[in-house]
Amino acid sequence: MPDKPNIAIAGITGAVGQEMARCLEQRNFPIGNLKLLASARSAGKKIRFRDQDLIVEELTEHSFEDTDIALFSAGGDISRQYAPLAAEAGATVIDNSSAFRMEKDVPLVIPEINPDDAARHKGIIANPNCTTIVTLVGLNPLHRQWHASKLIASSYQAVSGSGAAGILELEAQVKALAEGNPVQPSVYPHQIAFNVIPQVDQFLENGYTKEEMKMENESRKILGNGELCASVTCVRVPVYRSHSVSVTVQFLEKPDVDRARSLIDAAPGVDICDNPSEGLFPTPLDTTAKDNCLVGRIREDIVLDNALTFWVVGDQVRKGAALNAVQIAELLI
Repeated sequence: MPDKPNIAIAGITGAVGQEMARCLEQRNFPIGNLKLLASARSAGKKIRFRDQDLIVEELTEHSFEDTDIALFSAGGDISRQYAPLAAEAGATVIDNSSAFRMEKDVPLVIPEINPDDAARHKGIIANPNCTTIVTLVGLNPLHRQWHASKLIASSYQAVSGSGAAGILELEAQVKALAEGNPVQPSVYPHQIAFNVIPQVDQFLENGYTKEEMKMENESRKILGNGELCASVTCVRVPVYRSHSVSVTVQFLEKPDVDRARSLIDAAPGVDICDNPSEGLFPTPLDTTAKDNCLVGRIREDIVLDNALTFWVVGDQVRKGAALNAVQIAELLI
């Protein structure tokens, strides 16, 4: 890998693509050439990067010649079509979709947890699901100490997880209701304004959604813990940005609350925010546009033996997607 690799971002006009560019700039990532790629309808647009106006190009099968690292955030179908072509052209692909996450030969990487896995790639590295990233950044320090065996979690996921359309739907419904007008759901199956919807992604035959099963399957792969069992309920809430997750974890060994706080506070990518008596605990607004996740409400679980319950919050657009991808790119150089 050259000292200043040539970078391509596929899906630059989306929220995560734009955040990827922002992370590259803010972290002073060394870049030889930056190529911005999107659909034909976005080609020709100008995007400001490091005091220059860069022109968005149409994504084609020839887009990745002379590219060292390709950051993909254009959806699973685009990734399945173009990521292998980028890898064949010599680029290392870091893909934000679910297209390759569970493939055996594709590393699934959170740099604070399993950075060494990135070196085992064969052209493609997968970025985990945003809710998985936020949860595991908080859980990992505890797992390394006491060995997690069972995970029960409920997520409270922001509408920006559905892209710009989710934000616009929430805004439009709040305005309509404030003016006494009816709302017509489009992005979500029910009204999202002043409501919560216990469905994120499609339902499967087992009664769970795809999003919920990602937590179990991806967590096993990232933590290297094939015995981990997880039961997850994913909920969409009327929050613009940052996901929150209520987590109960049972360990093979007896955990300690004070030790848990110390372990999390010393871990990379996560900070402690835990003093309920003074109203100190994480909220979505506390992490929006921030790199680190926040953990609070740590306590012994009173139902399960050897278990802790905690609350973790993180910006799913940034750490849950764009920043994590850029951190993987940093591992490559």
